[in-house]
Amino acid sequence: MTHAVSLEHVDLAMPDGTCDAYLAHPTAAGPWPGVLFIMDAIGLRPRIADMVERVASWGYAVLAPNTFYRVGRQPLVDPALLTVERQADRMALFGTLIPSLTTALWAVDGPAYLEHLADLAVTDAGLPFRVVGYCMGGRLGLTLAAALPERVGVVAGFHPGGLVTDAAESPHTVLDRVRGRVYFGYADNDGSMSADAQATMASAATAAGCDLTGELYAGAAHGFTMADLPAYNAAAEARHWRELERVFAAR
Repeated sequence: MTHAVSLEHVDLAMPDGTCDAYLAHPTAAGPWPGVLFIMDAIGLRPRIADMVERVASWGYAVLAPNTFYRVGRQPLVDPALLTVERQADRMALFGTLIPSLTTALWAVDGPAYLEHLADLAVTDAGLPFRVVGYCMGGRLGLTLAAALPERVGVVAGFHPGGLVTDAAESPHTVLDRVRGRVYFGYADNDGSMSADAQATMASAATAAGCDLTGELYAGAAHGFTMADLPAYNAAAEARHWRELERVFAAR
């Protein structure tokens, strides 16, 4: 069953300023289970709005914040950069945006976003939250689940990167703190999440007793869910929707 959906732009009071965000939920009376939708590095834009609405149509209250709010309001990436020819320029900009959200800052922001979501009249705050992230959002979602294991019931991430690093607090080292179910859909030939890194994640999850499923989307490049990117793969996107709906519903 799908629901008619309302989508709006909202501003969230955050520790270091105001964060612009999308909020979507069914128009029918709630409250609804809450979903934190963590954007990719490109940020809030029509594609993300469409995705947020789709998740909300399954019967969820979905909040998608601008995680780079300290840099500025969205859009922060010119749509003209979303082409094969402008990849170098796009990656250079990401090299500025992504480091602006440090691990320490996310440790503050992530819980604050869940509080905003819980405070909404349309959200059933008595239920564990579901989290989905894309690109860097997979990493952020997992670390949030480790920080608040009693509040995050499901984490899903697609074409995630940076889950295995040399840092002391690499995401793969915190799996023993995660109590919710985890699903990752990995991109193929992804330098930010290699086959070796995927194997490391699987081994770490087994050792930690973490309920993690990681699947390779063969032939799908990093960014395969994003219809506004050259990496878009329609078959992989469709598979991702099926898996996301399933993992969110299987509570």
